[in-house]
Parts: sequence; structure tokens; C-alpha cells
Amino acid sequence: MYLYNGKIYTLDPKRPLVRALAIQGGRVAAWGDPDDIPPELKSRPHHLEGKTVIPGLTDAHIHLEHYALGLQKVDCETSTRQECLRRVAERAQTTPPGEWILGHGWNQNVWPEGFGNAADLDAVAPHHPVYLTAKSLHAGWANSAALRLAGVSASTPDPAGGRFGRNSQSHPDGVLYESAMQVVERAIPEPGEEEVAAAIRRAQPVLWAMGVTGAHDFDRRRCFAALQLLRQRDELRLRVLKSIPLENLPEAAALGLRSGFGDDWLRIGGVKAFMDGALGPQTAAMLQPYEGAPQNRGMLFMDAEELFEHGRLAMENGLPLAVHAIGDRANHEALDAFAQLRKLEAEQARRGATVAPLRHRIEHVQVIHPDDVGRLAALGVIASMQPIHATSDMLMADRFWGARSALAYAWKAQLEHGARLAFGSDAPVESPNPFWGLHAALTRQRQDGSPSPQGWYPQQRLDLNQALLAYTQGPAYAAGWEDRLGKLSPGYYADLLVLEVDPFECPPQELYALRLQATMVNGEWVYQN
Repeated sequence: MYLYNGKIYTLDPKRPLVRALAIQGGRVAAWGDPDDIPPELKSRPHHLEGKTVIPGLTDAHIHLEHYALGLQKVDCETSTRQECLRRVAERAQTTPPGEWILGHGWNQNVWPEGFGNAADLDAVAPHHPVYLTAKSLHAGWANSAALRLAGVSASTPDPAGGRFGRNSQSHPDGVLYESAMQVVERAIPEPGEEEVAAAIRRAQPVLWAMGVTGAHDFDRRRCFAALQLLRQRDELRLRVLKSIPLENLPEAAALGLRSGFGDDWLRIGGVKAFMDGALGPQTAAMLQPYEGAPQNRGMLFMDAEELFEHGRLAMENGLPLAVHAIGDRANHEALDAFAQLRKLEAEQARRGATVAPLRHRIEHVQVIHPDDVGRLAALGVIASMQPIHATSDMLMADRFWGARSALAYAWKAQLEHGARLAFGSDAPVESPNPFWGLHAALTRQRQDGSPSPQGWYPQQRLDLNQALLAYTQGPAYAAGWEDRLGKLSPGYYADLLVLEVDPFECPPQELYALRLQATMVNGEWVYQN
């Protein structure tokens, strides 16, 4: 295929802007002006009519199974609790009695009414078990039928790493925090691998239409099995880096799975570990208490020593760590563990080992202590962050973290210290639309322009080139694909987007509204508007 007469941003500093690309075998074969392209590479010409082309964008943190299945759930991301309940009632009218009603997206922090309870859901869906996950995915909301099916009663103890919300009589009130969610989730009939594969197949066009051509997935074994089914059938048209849950590390080590195993469609990444919870339910682990809650410093699920022990086993088997860390204490403990792992790598190097340093990453890095800001760069740890979290969470961050928010979602600070950025969405927590993420990265504003013309902590804003690199070359480096993905250079895969508007000439405040004309993956059009 031959693309010509367009503005093609290659993101390659050797030749950042060209007017033509020749594509052969799924890769860029030649670039430059139309006259630079050899005649034999000009078959299947496609006139771009002055449109803009950029490399395809990768979501470096997504939950593919949850997102794909969530497209069928009740949308609970509402401005009031009452509207959420209305939507559940509407779904109950079309769902056979006794079947589960599932939903996602509620956030009590934006509801004037605050948290709901089981009785609220009982009133609108008396004949169904109902379970709704919070926007953060760190809390759940269940009705009485769901609690009964899960065997939850007043005598049920809180599980390790979680708790049941309780009323004044100590009865479960329907809200579940952290690991308590799993008690109810185990009672929900699980979809099979084929059902998950079908959901991901249906979700792919939705993602292509947003500009997503690659994904780093952080769901579990069933999602991996579903992705393998799609790959086996040649139906996978996203480039997926697949993480391994920490609980499966011993099995992965025993099997000899290493990072990089797979192909250029589906590849093993690192081991996903959790240090803490999330900001919304105030379970992110903090060095100092939450504002207005002097007894609450969140939940630390493991300390540096425990993470180091897991990391040592992973490192011995060629697997980097991808560590969920939201609060400043969680990030501090994770960095202490990475410091020990780097020392261990150095010791091995002195003994003659030739293994390259593993590409560890921290997922989220949502708030960090000033003393720790430069440590990701110093330790070679990738900052895997989600710009859209900043604009969604800014009011909560101000409320619960106060002045500490100056180093919350601090992408520019990480970049200035020399850390590599890899941007994603954490979908279904947020929309996977990368142009919403680009808008947040450049403006630090919500789409309505709040909180101010300068944005929230505007010193952390990025420019468009910096943000695009975090959606392209940053994820490619994290995946070990930096020699074939992230730019439109000869030899690189022809994963690209055709845009109606040049984002470099578009006001940053309008980036969220950018629309795609077409998406190409591996030299084939997968979406055309």
C-alpha cells in the first residue's frame, strides 16, 4: 500500500514529518516525499487528501476482559445516586427474575447522597441479585439477594485486606471494600473463555475507532486464555502485552515463562503486584493520614521486603515487576524494593551475568513524596500513568490529600527527572479513548474547562509531543517492542491513525473531540469512518 499527500508525523527525530509512506508486509518499507518512494512500492495508492497521520496509540494499562464485558453492564457513572438506581431499575425490567444485574462506574464522592446501601438496590430490583463495582474497582455495592447468595451475614468476618461496610447494628450494609468484593464476586456465575474471547472480539472495533492499536492488559488467567484463542484463530488485531498475576508467579517460574515470550500480537510482560488500594475509597497507603481522617493512612498490602522477595523470584526467571502503587507510602515501599532488586542485578553482573536490567514499572504513581520523585528515573523504573485519572480525581485528591496533590499525577516531574512515561487509561475505570488522555495531559482540565484556564497544578502539563511519546514509544519500550513499534519509520509496523484534524495545530482544549478517519493495524485498515 502507498499512502501519499498527507501530513505524516513519524515521531522519529531523524525525519519527523513526511508526506508519503510505502507499506509492505505489514511494515513501513519507505518514507519521505512522494518522489522518494520507489515506483515498485507505489501499488494500492491511497490519497490522504492532506489528512494527518500519526502512529497508532497504545493503552499501557487496561483491563481488557473487564472492559469488554463491561460494555454489556449497567453504566453507573452518574452524577447522582438516584440516576444510578433508575438505570438499575430499567435493566431489571428486561432481565429475567433471578438473573444477576451487573454494573460499573459509581463514585460516591461525586454523588450528593454519598454511598448507597443494599436496601436502595433492593427497592429497585427486588427479584434480582445486583452487584455494581465502583469506578475505582476498589469497592463494590451489592443488594440483599447478592449478599445472601454470597453467604454474607452479620457474623461474616472481614477478609484479610478488605472489609464489609456495616450499619449501626453491625449488619453488612451492601458496600464492600477491596478483598471483600471477592466474596460476592465468587457467587456470580463466571463467563467462560469463549464468552470472554467473544467480548474482546466485539470490543476491538470500539478501541480501533478511538485510536487504540495496542494494549498492556492487567486482567487475569481467563483473559490470557481468551486472548490466546483469538490469536490462534487469527482474530486478534490489537498488539497485547499480557501481565502475570502475582499469585501465578510460582507456576510461571516453574513453567519457565519469561518476559518477551510470544509473538508481535500477544506477548508475556511482567508480574502484576499490588501495594495498596485506591484514592476513592481512601485505601491508598499514605505516609501521613488522609485530610480530616487522622486515624486513616489507607491499606498497605505488602512492604518493601515482601515485594523484594517476590521480585527476586521474578527476576531469577526473567520477569519484571509491574507494581500497583497509588499512595505516597506505597510508592516509597515499591521504590525501596526496586532499589534492592537493582543491587541484586549489579551483584549478578559483577559475577559475570549478562542479562539486561529488567524493565520494571510502577502502575499509577498517583501521589509521591518529594524525596521519591527522582527515584524512578534513578532506578530505571517506568512510570506507567493514566492522565485521565488526574482530571477525574482532582477534587478527591484536593479533599483527601490536600497540599500533597502538588505531586499527584505528576507526569512532568517524572519526565524532567528522566523517567520513561507509558500512558494508559485503566479502563474500565476510565474511558480508553486516548484523545481524552491527551487532552488531560496537555490541559490538566476536565472537558468543561474546570477547574481553571490554567488547569489543575498546571506545572505538570505536558506538550503534545511528550504526551504522544508516552502513548507510543513509552509503551513500546516497556513491552520490549521499541525496535518495531511507536514510530512510523522503515522497518516498523504500519500501525497508524488517519485524523481529520492535525492535533499539533488543534487547541489543546479541543483534543478530546478529535475524530478518526481511519485506523490501520499491520498494514490493514481495521476501521474507516
